[in-house]
Amino acid sequence: MRGFLFFMALNALVPGVVQGTQPEGTVEKLDSAVVLTSRAGKSTPVTYTMVSREELRNVSPMNSLPMALSLQPSVVSVNEGGTGLGYSKITVRGSKGSQINVTLNGITLNDAESQEVFWVNIPALGNLLSSVQLQRGLGTSASGPGAFGASINMSTASVGSHPYANVSLGYGSYGTFTATTSVGTGLTRKGLYLDFAYSRGLTDGYIRNAFADVQSAFAVLGWLDERNSLRLTWLYGDQHTGITWHGIDLSQYEADRRYNPAGEYYDSHGNVRYYDNDSDNYTQHHLQLNYTRQFSAPLLWTTTLNWTDGAGYYENYKAGKSFSRYGFDMDGSGDFIVQEAMDNGYLVLNSDVRYSSDDLGLTAGVNLSRYDGDHIGKVLWSDILGDSYDYASHRWYLNNGLKREANVFVRAEWNPAPWITSYADLQYRGVGLDMSGPDDDDIPLDYSASWHFLNPRAGVSFHWSPSHKAYVSAALGHREPGRSDIKENIKNAWAASQAGLPGEEVSLKPEKMLDVEVGYTYVTETLALSANMYLMEYKDMLLETGRLSDVGYAIKENVPRSWRRGVELAAMWQAAPWLRTDANMTLSVNRISDYVEYVQHVDTYDNWALTGRVTAFEYGRTTMLMSPSVTAMMRLAFAPWAGSASGFMKDFTMALDGKYVGRQYLDNTMADSRSIPSYFVSNLSVNKSFGVGDGKVSVGVYVNNLLNNMYYADGWCWKNMIEEDGALTDGIGVYPQAPANCMVRMTYEF
Repeated sequence: MRGFLFFMALNALVPGVVQGTQPEGTVEKLDSAVVLTSRAGKSTPVTYTMVSREELRNVSPMNSLPMALSLQPSVVSVNEGGTGLGYSKITVRGSKGSQINVTLNGITLNDAESQEVFWVNIPALGNLLSSVQLQRGLGTSASGPGAFGASINMSTASVGSHPYANVSLGYGSYGTFTATTSVGTGLTRKGLYLDFAYSRGLTDGYIRNAFADVQSAFAVLGWLDERNSLRLTWLYGDQHTGITWHGIDLSQYEADRRYNPAGEYYDSHGNVRYYDNDSDNYTQHHLQLNYTRQFSAPLLWTTTLNWTDGAGYYENYKAGKSFSRYGFDMDGSGDFIVQEAMDNGYLVLNSDVRYSSDDLGLTAGVNLSRYDGDHIGKVLWSDILGDSYDYASHRWYLNNGLKREANVFVRAEWNPAPWITSYADLQYRGVGLDMSGPDDDDIPLDYSASWHFLNPRAGVSFHWSPSHKAYVSAALGHREPGRSDIKENIKNAWAASQAGLPGEEVSLKPEKMLDVEVGYTYVTETLALSANMYLMEYKDMLLETGRLSDVGYAIKENVPRSWRRGVELAAMWQAAPWLRTDANMTLSVNRISDYVEYVQHVDTYDNWALTGRVTAFEYGRTTMLMSPSVTAMMRLAFAPWAGSASGFMKDFTMALDGKYVGRQYLDNTMADSRSIPSYFVSNLSVNKSFGVGDGKVSVGVYVNNLLNNMYYADGWCWKNMIEEDGALTDGIGVYPQAPANCMVRMTYEF
């Protein structure tokens, strides 16, 4: 409650609900043309915000990119380990990570199978970026899995005019240490340039086993003249993090909110032990070669060839498991150390041509991609077989996913009058998926499917003066099921055929969404106001309902009708040269039309074994899980001595922000007992810079969770019916977030 009152007190200082609006650059460089395909322009009738290089550099060095974007409209970000390093998640308008299309220099980063972006695999990405455009809704056409709630379009493309170098060191709570360095030649007289950056982050984490050792590197070698740009980019990410995805139940939360069961087992004397390498490990290399040609002032062509190579594994200690569970042809059980590994490659060709004149802009492009990924199960050790066993000769499982995509689009923006921009965008996506080989339970995942989608978009914007803009748009999108969506259905169909049960098959349909956006913005030098209304209407959204098949597998099902509808209000007010305030608020309803929950039966309180029976409960219209009805942000930025002609304190700045997130349900039944209560988090940052010789030193202090709010921001739930007495029982697991903590960073640049 105190957090909400704090937010409302800050909000009273501003005439209306406000959000910062960043001005767009007025010059488009050849070197950055590669990212323009998936980005909206200033007149495109798409809802978006821009996040600049300066904003990304000024956030706490502990924050991953999702955490750095947490103050943007309709965004909720959370970190599993409780701080900012390690596994982080982001939702936009309630849409989860697999529904958010993410591109880097026009190339999708979404994993082709799961459709997720694992941000921990590219740590400290914010330090490498020149800008981020966050589109809400279906947005513009982009490669990769369809955007079903938002798009995050990131760019590393930026060529400076002078040589530079900088180094930054940070230290903070929970043994957190960060180091980043970058160096560049700037654009030489012959048009050559070279940039290199490296970052390293270490932390013990807030909860037990939330350690992280992450690093990233970035290198660019390029050549640029008036009509040509050739650019080779290498991006490297490596992470070694403790497993934090289990969460804890509420009784454990009350007893010890830093507890984490990962790696826990009992030794032969009954003592609790923890395996110290219960971890997630992944290394990824991205190599991009881009060529851009300016044929004439209005005509430009750009092509990018991308290769992504990734490999990694989870390592776990498994106590009291049967040998047959891990593919051994022997009876009995024991303790095991196992790895579940991935080895994948992703090849992309992305090419587009653009024509632009005073009143017409045309863009056409093609994207071809091929993803080949192996899933491998390995046993490293068993207490029964001992150290002498040849574990390398034993493979627990191996299955493969092969996914190919062809994406073609054409887009036009036409100005029939100086104050009107009409927009049309038509995209075709053809997707093929082939899966083969056994999963970890030895059931074959042999499956083949193809999908063909036509995604039209259209809209119009009105900009009758430099200060005013209004727009309306409509877009239709489709999204194929992901690997996790169809895996249990494959297993269900296979087990049914083994049992001689007819009619079981994989029958998941693609999801569909109609997105209608209506917005207005008013911008002056000191005030920016915006309001946007969105209607996101879904058909056949995929949800887990709790239903089991006749052979015991959980089934994900298409829900015929659901929607997200809301209003986003935002503004910025430069109240004085030394005071700026930003804020935003989203009010939304996120509904399923007719929800049916299927609750699994277990036999007794002592045995807790599934019986294969379920009971259906009809709820009618309900609220979607993990979709808050209210999110809001407020930020005050002070520069008390900004107007001074000179003086030591001229470059002193301070910022105070707060984020409010309303109640989120952990399932689709709207039960308060299975929900995350609303919470408020505030942060404080203080920065001071001063000249040293030919360079500049900056010192920053960052206090996260300033009000020391003890809260959890993510979770999961379960629910069963006990056949012994017919009672319903349930519970939840949660992810505690760290109390007040701080970081200090010092940067030297020249």
